[in-house]
Amino acid sequence: QVQLVESGGGSVQAGGSLRLSCAASRIFFAMYTMGWYRQAPGKQRELVATITSPKNTNYADSVKGRFTISRDNTKNMVYLQMDNLKPEDTAVYFCNAASSRGETNWGQGTQVTVSS
Repeated sequence: QVQLVESGGGSVQAGGSLRLSCAASRIFFAMYTMGWYRQAPGKQRELVATITSPKNTNYADSVKGRFTISRDNTKNMVYLQMDNLKPEDTAVYFCNAASSRGETNWGQGTQVTVSS
């Protein structure tokens, strides 16, 4: 069974930065599209960013220019560098691994809180 473990969440002031990490195990990592999603209280889970390869990334409009997704296939890790954080970025952030066959896996989530 695929295991995804997020870390790096926390509380910061607006304008600050955080770096989220996701460690994947029991997975042929290079074959999966990795992504970050977030869910704020009372809202649906939404896409933040996905990465298939370093040149194949996708971002939500709300985070473009502020967040950067990256992956290290040698370590089975995916990262989300979040800069210039805003209060509206406050949410639980989830790591996702998706295969071309439609299989999808989720981590347990990590809380990010941005205060104004």
